[in-house]
Amino acid sequence: MLKDEVNKALQVLQEGGIILYPTDTIWGIGCDATNTEAVKKIFALKQREESKSMIILVDTDNKLQSYISEVPEIAYQLIEFAENPLTLVMPGAKNLSPALIAEDGSVGIRVTNHPFCQQLIQRLRKPIVSTSANISGQPSPEYFGKISPNIIDGVDYVVDIDQHSMEKKAPSTIMRLAPNGSFEFIRR
Repeated sequence: MLKDEVNKALQVLQEGGIILYPTDTIWGIGCDATNTEAVKKIFALKQREESKSMIILVDTDNKLQSYISEVPEIAYQLIEFAENPLTLVMPGAKNLSPALIAEDGSVGIRVTNHPFCQQLIQRLRKPIVSTSANISGQPSPEYFGKISPNIIDGVDYVVDIDQHSMEKKAPSTIMRLAPNGSFEFIRR
């Protein structure tokens, strides 16, 4: 089942589509993080200003250096010891769609622990976008049953995993991390 869903989602992403999928936090809308056309489809679906950046997921922390010019050493410790899913916003973003990179050159990255996400990213060999499955400005859905029909109808594929779960999930903690290792919380 997991393998089938990974295969279906992979095909959609490789064709430039967008998916609705479960993560280690809330349900996300995603695409290939290097495909600008696909990224723009997500902005349009969410009715979100393109100046508001979205985060990307990678499957292991050793991929950070592929997408961040200079990863501060503390990043690895923060990821290893974080009790909850942690998104790190770091400058020096590279090898991603320009539509995902903030004006200051930063991007938010999370190392996912979700088996579906990990396998999909491994197979795609690229990071995937992860943004909350809601219209911009509306509350983030705590589980699949709370996702708006507009979002479900607006994606190219809805992953058939965990849809019946009523477990309430929260978005990740977000920290901004400077190259010198100093950091601040953006969302706890």
